[in-house]
Amino acid sequence: MSEMVELPMMAELLALLFFTPIIASFPIAIAWGMDPRPEWARKLPVLSVLGLFVSLCVALYILFNVGELSPEAEPIKYTIYWLPDFNINFVFIFDYLSKLMGALTAVIAFLIGVYGLEYMRDDYRLGWYWFFFNLFTASMLLVVYSDNLLMLLIGWEGLGIASWGLIGHWFRDDDELSYVGILKRKVAGLNMFWSPSTGGWRAISTIRVGDMPMFFAIGALFALTGTLNITEIPWAGLEEKIGVAGVVILLVAFLMGPFTKSAQLPFSEWLMTAMTGPTTVSALLHSATMVAAGTYLFMRLSWYIQPWELHLEGYEYVYVLVLFLGLVSSLYAALVATSSLERKVLLAASTMSSLGLMFASAAASYWVGKFALLVAFWYLITHAFAKATLFLVAGHLIHETHDRFLGGDTEVARKLKWAFVATVVATIFLSGIPPFTAYWVKSGMDGVMHHLEHEFGIIPLALLVTISAIYSGFLGKFLSMNFFKGKKVHLHLHGGQIMSTAYLIMVSMLLVILAAILTSPEEPFKEFVEEGLLPSSFAVGMIVLVAYAFGFFKPQIKSPLGQFFGDRMYMMFLNDYIVPKIGWAIAKVVDYGNMLIDFTCHQAIPGMFEVYSHGVRFIQNGRLERYLQIVIGFVMLIVVVAVAAGWIA
Repeated sequence: MSEMVELPMMAELLALLFFTPIIASFPIAIAWGMDPRPEWARKLPVLSVLGLFVSLCVALYILFNVGELSPEAEPIKYTIYWLPDFNINFVFIFDYLSKLMGALTAVIAFLIGVYGLEYMRDDYRLGWYWFFFNLFTASMLLVVYSDNLLMLLIGWEGLGIASWGLIGHWFRDDDELSYVGILKRKVAGLNMFWSPSTGGWRAISTIRVGDMPMFFAIGALFALTGTLNITEIPWAGLEEKIGVAGVVILLVAFLMGPFTKSAQLPFSEWLMTAMTGPTTVSALLHSATMVAAGTYLFMRLSWYIQPWELHLEGYEYVYVLVLFLGLVSSLYAALVATSSLERKVLLAASTMSSLGLMFASAAASYWVGKFALLVAFWYLITHAFAKATLFLVAGHLIHETHDRFLGGDTEVARKLKWAFVATVVATIFLSGIPPFTAYWVKSGMDGVMHHLEHEFGIIPLALLVTISAIYSGFLGKFLSMNFFKGKKVHLHLHGGQIMSTAYLIMVSMLLVILAAILTSPEEPFKEFVEEGLLPSSFAVGMIVLVAYAFGFFKPQIKSPLGQFFGDRMYMMFLNDYIVPKIGWAIAKVVDYGNMLIDFTCHQAIPGMFEVYSHGVRFIQNGRLERYLQIVIGFVMLIVVVAVAAGWIA
């Protein structure tokens, strides 16, 4: 159920929330479009960041003043009527998930925006960057607060177009630092390096693969239920209308959108090559927007489907699929990260791994209940702050070393001490080492997977522990190879105060979350602590600690298997070779079909009419005696038929 209450000034607040970031980016976009690189225009990005700050203030107001912040609180909805006769309106929802996610998105976007004032200061395309950056943020906020699926799609598509604009931002492809992979390297004739323009194209083309079935699924939901509001769709009645197979097809089609958006197998490659964009884009994309949108939407659906109450066969098949797809995707990405040599690609693989765990934990809600969703959601929040921090540090390191590959020794740690401190805190707090933030959340995840033993044995829990250990190991590797055991790098120190301030504030949020978990008696923090105090959870924490230490002291082991992992198990052949071949084959079939249609319409049918017309012209030649012969012939034929049929005696 949802609660409809009077919300004073809510229309105005929502307008500020969604439109201010976009409008605030217009001055720099217009100025840059009229006269690229004017010095006075380089001061205008402050307005864009100010727009993000306004959205942050509104999101925080909603968090603390609109309804109760509790998993059990009734959601509050605000409706702007558009087509009431068709039950199609703009419906915003303020519940536990949306209020926290909205605040998370706004906080991270603002801090990354502040970081970008220095990081992007000398860029050649500032107008383009700031417009799409703010559109990215506004689109994610629309996805977060939308209850109506049509309105959510507007934000969803905004994320897609903004990601294309930002990932391919450095479209000139003239800077080696903006590439992914080793330039000129090939495997089996296939390029193993990708430019920004290619990265942007890969992102938008892959995402469209999932968006199309999602669109059709939303249309089917409206046709079946008469509503597009997630909270009002009668999920329990769908199986009665379309059967088990219908529910499976419908939900899988819908979830294709989240799967591609969150880069789950086999749609993972676009996320790796999305690292061709500016680091600020990577930080936002991998923390609170874009890839998080897929997992958030699945959590939101599950929150209101309440599969633990339905226990319907069709839903069970879907949740089993999501559970194991998430775990397998997470394991794949964790293995890839162990051998990644580029700073941002390693972090991208780690993001995919985390997203897989979020999907798996959320899917476990079918058997475990709402607690599994809360575990997935708080892991999303913890991961967002830690991963945004690590990306911003990586950007700072690339900025100062002019090198996108892992590298750095104790000199880097000494001269970039705040980057070093932030990396230590972020990696330890994210890895799951006790008693830091992710340990308590992952202990809850351990408990969730333990509850699945009666359904699937120890497989989910064993996969989770394995993934957690590998994950911790490559975080230790990231710290070690950037500040201790990496190759010697040449530092080109120039500024960085704004950048370091931004990521230090970002990483401090992990301390705030830790304090909340340890001191709050509210759900789900109390359950996190209870799970974390179990001996089994502590044992897993020790395994994670050992893995972190191993990754730190032995960050790189060269082997054919490591090369295989580092090349992402050659998943790019699916994207860059197999799928294009299939596409060309389909195109040829379609081309032959076009040729057949062309022959039929322009040769066969006209030829038939030509033959027919010749016959008609032979008969109808304008001579009276010929017409009389035809008439007499028809009369005689009729008489013969009538006599034969007995109609004439």
